[in-house]
Amino acid sequence: MEKLLDEFLRHLMGSDDSFALEVQLWNGVARVYGKGSPSCSLIIKTRQALAQVLRGGLLGFGEAYMSGNLEVVGDFSELMRLGANPRMDDLKLSWTTKFRGLLQYLATLNTHSQAPKNIAHHYDLGNDFYALWLDESMTYSCAYFKEQADTLEQAQAQKYEHICRKLQLKAGESLVDVGCGWGGMLIYAAENYHVTGVGCTLSRQQLEYAREKIKERGLENQIQVVYQDYRSLSGEFDKFVSIGMFEHVGKKYIPVFSRKMRELLKENGIGLLHTIGKEKVTPGDAWTLKYIFPGGYIPVLSEILRAVGEHDLSPEDVENLGQHYALTLDRWSQRFEQQVTEIERLYDAEFVRMWRLFLYGSSAGFRYGDTRLYQILLTRGLQRNLPLTRARLYI
Repeated sequence: MEKLLDEFLRHLMGSDDSFALEVQLWNGVARVYGKGSPSCSLIIKTRQALAQVLRGGLLGFGEAYMSGNLEVVGDFSELMRLGANPRMDDLKLSWTTKFRGLLQYLATLNTHSQAPKNIAHHYDLGNDFYALWLDESMTYSCAYFKEQADTLEQAQAQKYEHICRKLQLKAGESLVDVGCGWGGMLIYAAENYHVTGVGCTLSRQQLEYAREKIKERGLENQIQVVYQDYRSLSGEFDKFVSIGMFEHVGKKYIPVFSRKMRELLKENGIGLLHTIGKEKVTPGDAWTLKYIFPGGYIPVLSEILRAVGEHDLSPEDVENLGQHYALTLDRWSQRFEQQVTEIERLYDAEFVRMWRLFLYGSSAGFRYGDTRLYQILLTRGLQRNLPLTRARLYI
């Protein structure tokens, strides 16, 4: 197995000499891969942990790291670059790992009965947990940075403003927010554009928080949040938005979601879908699906465009904000590390390791891998009144 690890790491690093990695084994053997001084060290404590990685890929690595049988010393984000390398797919996974992935997929399909459980697994960990490292608006989606030095609070407000301008929101219009989270978008739109609106979530804790914030700000007569599956929403709205929720829909339900978008939009209405995505079909991340986002699916851009087109929605604009999400995740990771002691007190060391892996690994996926963040502007019916340029967005 040591020889196999050596061969695979040499293959994985390839000709990339921008960083170096040290690997230390349980038997005292240590090797450096890449050129220069290692920015981090991967310590494999047992032979079983090595087998776990070689047979289980990212799932095996994640489980071994969570259990403490792998240690990382130094720059954790640099190690995550390897996980984002497309050559990771060359590692031959055991049939057991593949079968586990299939069972996980089948067990977490986003049916009406399963979807609330999938959402609760991630979003009902506790508002106290998320408040430790999100910004003050409790926004848990890609921010929009005008400058590298922007604070997280600035960048999240800029994201909401960016979306409002794309939607051409006007006072008195109605807005539906599918998967509204803790209510940040609805509150921003109500206070700054004087719209009315409805948001839905399947997280009880998000629901309670959003309703309390709406009440605190005196917006009860403008906006409301309901505990409801998007498939059960009714009504027609001038504008539609969904931010960071489409990843929870699942491949099977992309056409269902697209049909619902059309149903909720008035004729000549404008919608915006803000979602993680990719350009081509690649293997799914079994570790993330098991431990972080059960039922999740990262859609391919062509899948989205085909589905909305088949339901008479016209894509007017597509913007890729992937690098903005890398910066957002960097900010979250920094705040997370500042609160590690408190997070471990609330949960345990394994939970801390799990979330560290998720945050740093996600950032690497956007910065070095095939993960993107798309904002797709859609219209129901031919829009003859859209501005000719994007100039309105960058005032």
